[in-house]
Amino acid sequence: MDFNQSTEDNLFDRARVIGKPHTRIDGILKVTGRAPYAYERHDVAANQLVGYPLCATIAKGRIMHMDASAARAAPGVAAVVTTLEHEPLDRAESNIAHLFGGATIEHYHQAIAVVVAETLEQARGAAALIEVRYEKEKGVFDLEAAWERLQDVGEPQADVGDVDAAFRDAPVTLDEVYRTASQSHAMMEPHASIVDWSDGGQMTVWTSNQMVEWTRQALATTFNIDADTIRLESPFVGGGFGGKLWLRADAVLAALGSRAAGQPVKLALPRPLMFNNTVHRSGTIQRLRIAADAEGRITAFEHSAISHTLPGGSGENPVDQTRHFYAGKSRRVAHQAIDMDLPESADMRAPGEASGLAVLEVAMDEMAEKLGMDPVEFRILNDTQVDPEDPSKPFSDRHYVECLRKGAEAFGWADRNRTPGGKREGQWLIGHGMAGAYRGAPTMTSGARVRLQGERLVVETDMTDIGTGSYTIIAQTAAETMGLDINAVEVRLGNSAYPTSSGSGGQFGAASSTAGVYAACVALQSEIAKRLGIESPRFENGRVVSGDTDLALGDVADGEELVAEDSISFGDFKDKMQIATFAAHFVEVAVHAHTGETRLRRMLSVCDAGRILNPVTARSQVLGGMVMGTGAALMEGMSVDLERGFFVNHDLAAYEVAVHADIPEQEIIFLDTADAASTPLKAKGVGELGICGVAAAIANAIYNASGVRLRDYPMTLDRMIDQLPK
Repeated sequence: MDFNQSTEDNLFDRARVIGKPHTRIDGILKVTGRAPYAYERHDVAANQLVGYPLCATIAKGRIMHMDASAARAAPGVAAVVTTLEHEPLDRAESNIAHLFGGATIEHYHQAIAVVVAETLEQARGAAALIEVRYEKEKGVFDLEAAWERLQDVGEPQADVGDVDAAFRDAPVTLDEVYRTASQSHAMMEPHASIVDWSDGGQMTVWTSNQMVEWTRQALATTFNIDADTIRLESPFVGGGFGGKLWLRADAVLAALGSRAAGQPVKLALPRPLMFNNTVHRSGTIQRLRIAADAEGRITAFEHSAISHTLPGGSGENPVDQTRHFYAGKSRRVAHQAIDMDLPESADMRAPGEASGLAVLEVAMDEMAEKLGMDPVEFRILNDTQVDPEDPSKPFSDRHYVECLRKGAEAFGWADRNRTPGGKREGQWLIGHGMAGAYRGAPTMTSGARVRLQGERLVVETDMTDIGTGSYTIIAQTAAETMGLDINAVEVRLGNSAYPTSSGSGGQFGAASSTAGVYAACVALQSEIAKRLGIESPRFENGRVVSGDTDLALGDVADGEELVAEDSISFGDFKDKMQIATFAAHFVEVAVHAHTGETRLRRMLSVCDAGRILNPVTARSQVLGGMVMGTGAALMEGMSVDLERGFFVNHDLAAYEVAVHADIPEQEIIFLDTADAASTPLKAKGVGELGICGVAAAIANAIYNASGVRLRDYPMTLDRMIDQLPK
């Protein structure tokens, strides 16, 4: 199916299943421990052995010597594979760091060996027996030093209007530098895989990964084998946040270990290795300038930033949303990725926007204060219904102002504290802050297969469920399209034997995969109509209706299975408009007057993300995003050892994430709009929108409470204590 123009009125506008709250159909499996996560697939292959990784303890250099003889002789050990025994494995396009092979060390905790044994304890103990000698090289680890050396940030991504003249002529300007920290995905389930490559022929992989087909192809490239010899399953993923978009060392090491031992091997990366061995969100340093006229209309933005990456990577680009979010005739934005010898940086929930809006929305607050304007009204004044870079390109459906107004009313913004440091309850200073959110709404080609088996419909697609509710919204889509009860639909996900979907990531998964399932169901409808010799049938209440025909779906095929398959592709008509999602966040905090400790009191998000396919699962996604934004604001940040080149706080004892006690009250309001240019369901993603702007709303509330304006994240009390009011 080709989606080549904005959709008109259709069945989803009169939905009975789509858009309605429905508990997760896979929920019972999760709460009873029966959901098959990767490391727990004990029944998929007999005689599984356990692998354990050995990782480098230098950040840059070469391995000069490895002696694994003691490890090979240790009790229970079936195989040991060291990096010096292999030429560097080929690198998939999606991988910046080499995952295994050769003597060169590119980053700390790079995998250099795998030990396979009968038990985890045996494998771990034997790994500690491998002797390694290195030749260290001097590395580059300091982003701050790179910023100080930098003369300019390079060629702009966009340079529209006359930025220099706008700043020269503006009566009100802002020019500040902000910093965001490197962050870890820190998902609940570690990177884990079971691989059976025992005969060196067919490779079967049970893994925790967001993108089944991408990873299958990456494995084929890495091992220089035919992708058709690889079968990959990932039906349940215990959190990914972008950290499991790509092939990582767990699957590679398990495959090498399986081939060497001649048996299936299971391997999970220990938590302390995940922070430096896998990927993370790069830290950024950003300079943001805003110019406005005396009435508060923005005339220019200039946003430049740097972030760190291994050579060949792209880092964290935090400037892109500044190109499109607010009005203003002139803007210049530029980002430069700085080559450094830290572990690989890559996608993490709302890559770019999470860091960029943490800065842009603080700057917008600072600008509103300079202008003497209400921060909400300042943003409303500078709303735009067209792309400010290209005014001929309208937003397909934008309700940002409605988010702001509805949020202000629901939060009680009119009764907020209006004087920084002006409201106190005992030892606590009370403050209120807000921020806007912007995130693009991409879609990707996505396919599915549907099987009508009597009165039941089976949906097959390699789409993954990373905790987002994919099983449920796909079942709702199929039930709506075929006129069935949701309980009559079985959903099978995460298997490379199924049609290729969009996969989960980038806020494209829900919108794309449900559209692909709709396409497959329409193909099935056509097959049924052809079989019955009817035209324009209606599918309702489990029946096919057309003219004199009124037949139960279960009787259509006379006991046979009817199968249909299709995918949805999105036309270039979308290039003529901006398609995005929007939100407004409101926050109340309490800051301790003597220590600077910040406690969140309440949070509100109002979201404009097209048709909400399921308010229950969508709400969960925004809740999770708000929690991650809280972590980014108050506690999450990986500290770099500038001498040895690694993230020091590489476990959940030292890398703090927000927990239940940190988040006392959250409220979410969905506008539930319908974007006809997005998909046939008029839906857009929402999972990344929830994190965008939250950190800035908290930062603005801290300032409102204490009068202390922090521009470096996370906003820990040590950065506040010497600036608090006397």
